[in-house]
Amino acid sequence: MRTTRISWTGVGSAETVERCTTEYSDDGIRIVGEVDGGEQACRYAVRLAPDGGFHHATIEVGERVTHIENTDGAWTVDGAARPDLAGATDLDITVTPATNALPIRRLRLAVGSHADVVVAWVHVPSLEVQLSRQRYTRVGPRAYCFESRDHNFRRTLTVDDDGFVLSYPGLFERVTGS
Repeated sequence: MRTTRISWTGVGSAETVERCTTEYSDDGIRIVGEVDGGEQACRYAVRLAPDGGFHHATIEVGERVTHIENTDGAWTVDGAARPDLAGATDLDITVTPATNALPIRRLRLAVGSHADVVVAWVHVPSLEVQLSRQRYTRVGPRAYCFESRDHNFRRTLTVDDDGFVLSYPGLFERVTGS
């Protein structure tokens, strides 16, 4: 098993500090993190299958906890079926750049290639879960243009060899990582 630890700071309007641990094993990847900073504060644990596909997440905001699961394309939130999330392949939690690594790692795009993805988008602090359409375009060896297909939002992310964000302009900057 291999373990990495990463810290980010939120910049701009989201002044946060985040600590994230990723454990790689033969049965998949586990990402556990904690975001400190006002109403953006939360804890999360995300479980991926060995192929990088999203399987399960627990997200805590204060005393509230949400469980999200994807089993063979059938999504549930807190045990309730969510057919409105059909077609989603990944999870995106608004307050962390850690979940940007999910489609980046899974897609393994060649430089110059792009892919449209559908994600279960989790808003913190409300813990509302909705469908979101996104596009990732690999613009360099360690750079991806991220676009929301539902909103007018675009940023070029730089990432490490594992697909985790180094810089997310205007939102997050990596402080440490091993």
